[in-house]
Amino acid sequence: MTTAATRYLHLVRHGEATPDESGLTGNGRRQAALLGHRLRGVPFAAVHHGPLPPGGGDRTPDPRGTGRRHPPPPHGVGRRLRPHFPRRDELPPESADFFLRFLEGPPEEQEQGAAPARRALDRFTGPVEGEGGEDRHELVVTHNFLVAWLVRDAMRAPAWRRLGLNHANAALTVIRYAPGRPATVLPANDMRHLPADLRWTGFPPELHI
Repeated sequence: MTTAATRYLHLVRHGEATPDESGLTGNGRRQAALLGHRLRGVPFAAVHHGPLPPGGGDRTPDPRGTGRRHPPPPHGVGRRLRPHFPRRDELPPESADFFLRFLEGPPEEQEQGAAPARRALDRFTGPVEGEGGEDRHELVVTHNFLVAWLVRDAMRAPAWRRLGLNHANAALTVIRYAPGRPATVLPANDMRHLPADLRWTGFPPELHI
C-alpha cells in the first residue's frame, strides 16, 4: 500500500534583479544570502529554480550553505511564464480594462505561459506519494507570476485571481499539502529575515510599508 506524505512547498521570489535581469543587484545578493541563512535548517529534498539568463548570476539562495548551484528543473519555473490570460468576462467589470492592458500579448505568448503553468501545478502541488509517511520539503525560487499562481490554486480561487497577489523579492511563502486535507497557506510574503532596507523591493515605492 502506497503511503502519502505531506508536502511543504517553500516559494520564493528571486532576489532583486538588475534592470537587464542578467543577475542580482547588491541588495539582491544580500537578500539571497539572508534567505539562505533562514532556510539553512530545513531538510529540503529538492531545490528548483528557473534557467539562468546568459552571463547572469545565480538567483537561488543556498539553504544548505554549500555554495553549490542547483540545476534548472525540467518543469516550467522560468521567469517569463505568465499563467492564464483571462477573458474580459472573467474579470471584475471595474478593473477589466486595467488588467487586460497589463496582460496584452500575442496568442502564442499566452499559450507559452499557460502550458508550463499547468505543468507546474502537476509537478509541485498536492501530497507526495510513496514517501513512507515522511514529510517532504521543496524549495522553488522563481518569479512573482508563478508564486501567485500557486497561492491562488491553494486558495481555490478563480484563475484570474493570481493578479494582484504580489510578492516581494526574497520573501517566503509556504504551502502545506497534507493528505486528506485542503492546501494551507502558512506564512505568505514573509520578510522577517530581511532588514527594513531590504524589504518590499519589487513593489512600487508608494507601497513600501
